[in-house]
Amino acid sequence: MPLEHLFIVYLISVLLVILPSFGLAKLFVKAGAPAWKAYVPFYNTWVMQELVQRPKHWVFWQFIPVVGWFITPGIFIEFAKGFGRFSFGEHTMAALLAPFYFPWLAYRVDPRFTGREGVKKHKKRSWREWVDAAIFAIVAATLIRTFVFEAYTIPSPSMEKTLLVRDFLFVSKFSYGPRIPNTPLSIPFIHNYIPGTKWKSYTEAIKLPYIRWFAGKPKRNDVVVFNFPAGDTVIHHRDFESANPYYDVVRRAKMGSRDDMMVLNDPVNYPIVVHPPDKTDNYIKRCVGVAGDTIEIRGGMVYTNGQLQPLPPHAQMHYIVVTSGQALDQDIMKEEYELDFDRGDYGYTGKRQNEYSMFLTANAREKMLQSGLAVSIAVDTNYQVGYGGVFPYDNIHRWSRENFGPLWIPKKGATVQLNDTSYSLYERVIRVYEQNDFQKRGGQFFLNGRPVTDYTFKMDYYWMMGDNRQGSQDSRYWGFVPEDRIVGKAWLIWFSWENGPRWKRLFKTVK
Repeated sequence: MPLEHLFIVYLISVLLVILPSFGLAKLFVKAGAPAWKAYVPFYNTWVMQELVQRPKHWVFWQFIPVVGWFITPGIFIEFAKGFGRFSFGEHTMAALLAPFYFPWLAYRVDPRFTGREGVKKHKKRSWREWVDAAIFAIVAATLIRTFVFEAYTIPSPSMEKTLLVRDFLFVSKFSYGPRIPNTPLSIPFIHNYIPGTKWKSYTEAIKLPYIRWFAGKPKRNDVVVFNFPAGDTVIHHRDFESANPYYDVVRRAKMGSRDDMMVLNDPVNYPIVVHPPDKTDNYIKRCVGVAGDTIEIRGGMVYTNGQLQPLPPHAQMHYIVVTSGQALDQDIMKEEYELDFDRGDYGYTGKRQNEYSMFLTANAREKMLQSGLAVSIAVDTNYQVGYGGVFPYDNIHRWSRENFGPLWIPKKGATVQLNDTSYSLYERVIRVYEQNDFQKRGGQFFLNGRPVTDYTFKMDYYWMMGDNRQGSQDSRYWGFVPEDRIVGKAWLIWFSWENGPRWKRLFKTVK
């Protein structure tokens, strides 16, 4: 953890214990302790625990980064109990509004200190036991979800068959370091909208900059969960959101699409919503290029720094397969090659004898060649899915889904020369992700009002692609993934479901 981050963590910890001191000083006197002790950070919480005869080791827990922020309110609640304050409302104020609550208690209510004996005489109602237990569980689960791991569900087939729709994963936050939420004030366990409503589940009243503790970097071939970079602006409607990105709608509207023009001109039924980086939709893809790499796709195959990258074993692609002439037995095709005829995984092309279109994993492709069933297997570069052009959508880079690049991935501290070619590639990175006023005017480039000829990047970036290469909305369509959007590494499939549990997939690590 960088020293400046550690400083911020402990500055917040100090403020939590010092801001209520004005009220605590008078309460200390009532409890028989000198008022000055209320103004000494952390010693004041030691005195509180001593006065109400609660475990003093809680004070040391306050020094654990972030965890300590949740220990301090607990100490405040125990101290309030020592003055006979047992209501749920007052405990909530002691925990969340201590700088206002304790002065109010000391100067307006003027309570009598009853100490530990008064606490022992108080019998807590059964509903309070449940509420207190629920609050503890929510706080503990929120800490685990933020700093250790998070549950995630696969919603689409873009990673098949490495990951299947309705696989349930644990995503490790430790792999790349836990990221502090940009929007800490949000409803627990709800991502960006309150279910069944158009209301956001968070407020931007408090916004934090990008902070990651114990930072690590994704490696090539890692399966990574990240916040969708182009999801910062979305159309809040079930047919749009990140599945049909706002920027794609704008692009199609400029090309003359009447349907998309209608959507953009109807903000009542198709409201436009802007999300902070940590509240855009979660995506999961494989990292095929890291900061500083040069990525290229030739005939559907990925090359990194000029080296062919083998397909992951369970990655699927559409191939044109010419067989040796033997009949295709449906049972054998299903058992040996994971191809289901009824699902449309393969079929006769009708173009020439013994030629089939097949949706194969890398493992099945190799097995088919080794068995002699296939004479030749080639990527079907003509296979189409519902995506249009590719990044960067200009008139300079004539790239396609199957033949893309070469493209250099920005690296922190590296400098790029600005020209017409690089502008379309890195304009969004410089302007949006790195938060600059970046414009091109009259053949010149202006950064925050000053003319420039080059730019030095502030963050690392990554190139993400789905294992289902021809059915994945990935970096080929929306570009780079900034490091501040990285959530964690896919770690373990803890459950899987399709018309019943997929028992063979339970507790499999993600590779």
